Amino acid sequence: MIMRMSMGLEARQLQTQKLAPRMIQSMEILQLPLQALQERIEQEMNENPLLEQSDVDPNSPDEGDDDDRGTNEPVSEMEKELVVGDDRDSADDFERLVNMDSELPSTFDDSFRQSSGRMQDEADRRHDLMSNAESRPESLNDYLLHQLAELDIDDRVEQFAERIISTLDARDGGYLRVPLADLLPPTHTPEDLTIAEEALRVVQSMDPAGIAARDLRECLTNQLRPELKYYEELKTLISSHLEDLAGNRMPVIHKKTAFSIETIQAAREEMHKLNPKPGSEFLKTYVPNVTPDVILDQDEQGVYQVRLDDDRVPTLFISEYYRKRLRDPGSSAEEREFIKKKINSAQWLIDAIEQRRGTLTKVAQAIVEHQSRFLDEGPEAIEPLKMQQIADRVGVHVTTVSRAVDDKWMQTPRGILPLRKFFVGGTQTDDGDDVAWDTIRLKLQEVIDKEDKSDPLSDEHLVDEMRKHGLTVARRTVTKYRKKMGIPSSRQRKDWLLAKK
Repeated sequence: MIMRMSMGLEARQLQTQKLAPRMIQSMEILQLPLQALQERIEQEMNENPLLEQSDVDPNSPDEGDDDDRGTNEPVSEMEKELVVGDDRDSADDFERLVNMDSELPSTFDDSFRQSSGRMQDEADRRHDLMSNAESRPESLNDYLLHQLAELDIDDRVEQFAERIISTLDARDGGYLRVPLADLLPPTHTPEDLTIAEEALRVVQSMDPAGIAARDLRECLTNQLRPELKYYEELKTLISSHLEDLAGNRMPVIHKKTAFSIETIQAAREEMHKLNPKPGSEFLKTYVPNVTPDVILDQDEQGVYQVRLDDDRVPTLFISEYYRKRLRDPGSSAEEREFIKKKINSAQWLIDAIEQRRGTLTKVAQAIVEHQSRFLDEGPEAIEPLKMQQIADRVGVHVTTVSRAVDDKWMQTPRGILPLRKFFVGGTQTDDGDDVAWDTIRLKLQEVIDKEDKSDPLSDEHLVDEMRKHGLTVARRTVTKYRKKMGIPSSRQRKDWLLAKK
């Protein structure tokens, strides 16, 4: 009894070990954007002679030579035995692979995709366009990822650092606006948090200095180096007297620090050499050539439906020639073993592509259903959304959602947007309503842009104006978001206006 239980446990462990490569490949394929997926398929076809892509329906009796195309003939018991061979543990897998004509007809059916001939024509046309296009400037994210690749760090730290980098936006100066806790799984351990904090330190140590800071104070502090003139004074001024410094309250700083007025002024001049928005240098007047993975359609009733842009992904199937060689009694044991391994590899790829298609479709549809008001009304109507919400809705792990949306774009009535754009943090109004950070930011910026510059609105008055626009938020919330946006206080805005005159 004990022996049978032990053998059963070993069998389950062996099965887990055999499934691990499939899971890894599925995750890798899921994370690939469309262009990278095409490159991966091309690479696999170069390495695996059993993989073919169909120009026509391989099941059609009127197309091609019967010796080269797939058929729907039943698989004999001898064929199944040949596939099983001596590897009895893999019997189910290989039986399914050889018998895929009947069990997996979609493997050989390209009715849901365009032929690879049309795909190649489209690829050639895009290649010609790209050859004559201006080269793409390196983005902030690419620049940081290249630096990360050069570091010899723990794999888990590196993976989390990649996640942090993916949230950074050059248009926002390269600040980390997402709390680390939101990037962790809901049931994270203290060790996970330690890894996240180490990953943040790694990213913040990269060039440009000050990147991935959580606020202006941290951004400036991270740019300080011991060799800087007034290094110690700057550390004190930035950490404890940034508001007084911006308000030109030199006597207050002098009284609290005992620094001379001359030293404070000189240190402030040095501070002006620091960059409050280190990521902005990567902003270019360049429109990237983005290929959307997902296309959003709207039916006559106004209901949004997503579909994948599958036209450029070829239909893959396993060569009938090699399947016949596997059934041929004259084939050597070495040849049959080679074919079995290549069939397994090919089927894993085909399954992973289909799984990517299904997961990406479900995730994108769930996102669209949550953010339909944003699509209808614009940025101010975007709703707070976390990846965990989509994971719960679709029934997958949150890391699966993260991989599904990574570097993926969706063609919408409001332009081609990254899927990550639909995930935004938020807060709760005094009325108990959830409101997205983007909504508050846009409205706050709009109110301040329209204020009387000679008599700027205080935070209390900003609260009143926001209430007029249907956003009931506390003064501390307005103050917090104003500072996050790098907008000075009303007094500072007025002082700076007078200084310009």
